[in-house]
Amino acid sequence: MDIIVLGNGGHSKVIQDTISTLKDYTLRAVLDDKYSEEAEEGGILYGPFSSLTSLLNEQTKVVMAIGNNSVRKNLADSMPLRLNQYASIVHPTAVVSPSAAIGAGTVVMANAVINAGASMGRHCIINTGAIIEHENKLGDYVHISPGAVLTGNVLVEEGAHVGASAAVIPGMDIGSWSVVGAGSTVITPIPSYCTAVGTPARVIEKTLTTGRKSS
Repeated sequence: MDIIVLGNGGHSKVIQDTISTLKDYTLRAVLDDKYSEEAEEGGILYGPFSSLTSLLNEQTKVVMAIGNNSVRKNLADSMPLRLNQYASIVHPTAVVSPSAAIGAGTVVMANAVINAGASMGRHCIINTGAIIEHENKLGDYVHISPGAVLTGNVLVEEGAHVGASAAVIPGMDIGSWSVVGAGSTVITPIPSYCTAVGTPARVIEKTLTTGRKSS
């Protein structure tokens, strides 16, 4: 199957490398609006997002390759694509339980672990070496950073970002569009639209919407 990658920053490079390890997928194109026109290099087409429509066919799927959750959501909302046109990319070294559910467009990086009964929404990022324990529930556009650990029965709502090497104890809720800082330990629920850091994690900043700080 041919894959079109949307975005060409650092996160995209990791996804492109992952695609190269998957025998059933071939990287066909990388699209980003930093390109003003189409050009081919090494059999891969590089061009602006507007090239997408002409490249789509029944043998082609798309993956979002943008690390920022709100930017990823905004781009997905602007694309004329059905859910079944998105590929879910799983690195061959990742360990994924047969009973786990991975949403459309979600990417699972090298050495990540997703255990029994866990579920991820659309366009999530399970980054390198992250651990998603049993019966975790992740909403759409969630990003679990490298080395983060979500223990059992954790709920991570839409757009939340759990930083590198953070740990979340069982049964915690992390609200929508919140950020848990790198290395933090979550032992109490984290509200929506805020940033929490430290051990234990405490709210240091609130936002009104995605990306807007409260005054």
